[in-house]
Amino acid sequence: MSAIPNPVPACPQSARPCTCARPFERTCSASAAQRARRSPGWFGGYVPRAVSLFGHDVETVELLRVAVVAISAALVWLQLVPLVAGWDVIGIAGLLFGAWPILREAFENIKERRMTMELSMSIAILAAATISEFFTALVVTFFVLVAEELEHLTVDRGRAAISDLIDVMPHEATVRRDGVISLVPIDTIVVGDRVLVAPGENIPVDGVVQSGLSYVDQARITGESMPIKRSEGDTVFAGSINQSGALDIQVDRVGRDTSFGRIIDAIENAEQSRAPVQRLADQLAGYLVYFSFAAAIVTYWLTGNIRDTISVIIVAGACGVAAGTPLAVLGGIGRAARNGAIIKGGMHLEMLGRIDTIVLDKTGTLTFGEPRVSTIHPAAGRTEAELLKLAASAELRSEHPLAKAIVAEARAREIAVPEPDSFDYTLGRGVTAQLGSDRILIGSVKLLQAEGIDAPADRGGDAVSSEICVAVNGLYAGSFAVADAVRPEAASAIRALHAMKIRTILLTGDNAKVAENVGASLGINTVEAGMLPEQKLERVRALVAAGARVAMLGDGINDAPALTAASVGIAMGSGTDVAKESADIVLLANDLERLVETVAIAQRTRGIIWQNFAGTITVDALGIALAAFGFLNPLLAAFIHVSSELIFIANSARLLPAADKMRLPRRARATEGAAAVGG
Repeated sequence: MSAIPNPVPACPQSARPCTCARPFERTCSASAAQRARRSPGWFGGYVPRAVSLFGHDVETVELLRVAVVAISAALVWLQLVPLVAGWDVIGIAGLLFGAWPILREAFENIKERRMTMELSMSIAILAAATISEFFTALVVTFFVLVAEELEHLTVDRGRAAISDLIDVMPHEATVRRDGVISLVPIDTIVVGDRVLVAPGENIPVDGVVQSGLSYVDQARITGESMPIKRSEGDTVFAGSINQSGALDIQVDRVGRDTSFGRIIDAIENAEQSRAPVQRLADQLAGYLVYFSFAAAIVTYWLTGNIRDTISVIIVAGACGVAAGTPLAVLGGIGRAARNGAIIKGGMHLEMLGRIDTIVLDKTGTLTFGEPRVSTIHPAAGRTEAELLKLAASAELRSEHPLAKAIVAEARAREIAVPEPDSFDYTLGRGVTAQLGSDRILIGSVKLLQAEGIDAPADRGGDAVSSEICVAVNGLYAGSFAVADAVRPEAASAIRALHAMKIRTILLTGDNAKVAENVGASLGINTVEAGMLPEQKLERVRALVAAGARVAMLGDGINDAPALTAASVGIAMGSGTDVAKESADIVLLANDLERLVETVAIAQRTRGIIWQNFAGTITVDALGIALAAFGFLNPLLAAFIHVSSELIFIANSARLLPAADKMRLPRRARATEGAAAVGG
């Protein structure tokens, strides 16, 4: 087996090998601390530029600032260093070094005409220093620096949890080309290649299994909790784990075009795009700064107490909201991705959390979109297995969808289906086949009657299924009810949506009898049948115009216009490319429970964000009032400011998906797996 070396690519931020590089990423995902950790250290490399703290990289200079400020505060408090010409040199030096990044950020904000927490805290620090309250100024600086580092740790944890989705992708894969098996970089694989995946390895592409049998863990892609059996003809997704057997996969999609690549796109868009609620959070932060300044002016005008005035400025803060809101959005999109839903931006997540109406297509959405045998009614003296074997044999060579449903049912029950001795199909009538001594006739009851075969009046069918009757040697043998079966989870999904106070509407082009039967069986609020694509579009537009917040769930080309017109469009994973491109959210698994879970995640995200908003306003209002009346000194005000900020950030961090413990296997097993498939 020949292997092509795959050197680690250079980091975009330095010439050194990038340990954070992941397949398909557009840019380096490393934080400033991570980049510093990979850079050459000071003093010949003896002092690292970053160190690991609680599993996260922290820049050494930032830790040094915290230490210097803490030591300076202790020296000032204990008065161990005498004043120099009336100046507290230790206090001034500690402030200049420790508060420099805060003051610099405040100056940049002034140039950009933005009101931020850095500006208000800088004013408070400088005001305290002006009246020689160096201990107060240093402690406030210490709290701010510690809060910033803890905030960075939390945000880095969020990014780590999200990027863990990306870490599972291998950098290389085993490929068979022209009979030669070789190890190649992942970015050299093209559509049509044959990729060999050994047991325990991660699948690097979307494709179809050509040979092999295995159980595949798709949890991180589709959210399915149990491994799925995959064999010849089955589809597999990049990022899944091949658990047991070796697989030979023909590549359908690579890189950014895979389901896994679309998840990465969704996460990157979540970090780069801004949802309306994020803009609201920034506005709230600005308003609170203005409010604290106004309250400080009023406090000084009424009391003349500079310490209370400083406390008013310090206690107010909206950093928790400003930092916690994008963290919540990122966590919500990441958690949805773990559950098999690609959300193409924070604004769509926000809107999904507000919907009050969901419009559903029927075929391929509530149903499987293909005929399936629903019931079998054998005549007296025959069994289901016997009738199914005869009918499947007669229909084996037919291309009719109903015939394929019967053959598929026989194979699903592992019933041997022999080739018929002869086969004749008459368009619009049915099939005649010979199997040994049995002459089999399959078609409608009218066909049997035309052949002089008596069929009982009560054959056990229903009004919404297609009936297929079977006769053997001139005698009625039984019938099949074939229908586009409703997904087994559909009823529970509809009930869950109703429990969320979401109205359900079924819009379908199918006939009224079938639509009403499906709607009634699932408990859907409103059913409208016989609708053309343009009628669906107008119906969705009318709902939106009436003030409803509408989600549209569909899978076909005919659903694309309505998906675009809805407040948020959702496409099933089995849907057409047009539908998935038109949709704002794509469910990778064809499972309506994923829809319910995604809506629940969106609602929870929105709820946490508004909890942070309400908490911030409450804490600031009470804190400013207490500070203005002299109940809070600057130190206690700083503690309240920092504590509330960290609480709101931690509240947002609850949305972050748990770290994935299934790490990428090394290539040690590649030769063994390739040999197993190749053999």
